[in-house]
Amino acid sequence: MAKADIVKHQFKKGEVANPNGRPRKYVSILKDSGYKLSEINDTIQNMMAMDLTELGEVFKNPKGTILEKTIANAMRKSLEKGSLYSLETLLTRVYGKPKETSAITTDGKIEFIVTKGKTIL
Repeated sequence: MAKADIVKHQFKKGEVANPNGRPRKYVSILKDSGYKLSEINDTIQNMMAMDLTELGEVFKNPKGTILEKTIANAMRKSLEKGSLYSLETLLTRVYGKPKETSAITTDGKIEFIVTKGKTIL
């Protein structure tokens, strides 16, 4: 795509790109429906072990709960889009976020600069 083909949209004051805002996460929607967190987590864990055929059966089952259907649909949409967003949200909800580490190195020096009575670090 050439630079000339790219068109930038100029937003007017008060106009937003996504008027409905960020979509709510599936777990938040389910909690609002009255499900307990433990029920959600157990269902997510069980459904993460299913294959696509089993997920399809859960979604089509007339006796399936809204919780099961919502999770199956979220997982299916993630796979179709090639996005891990919903799957990551579900896994993080069940297993927690992975521990993040960082390394800080320092040379042990602190520099002070004094200008007109003010100290700047």
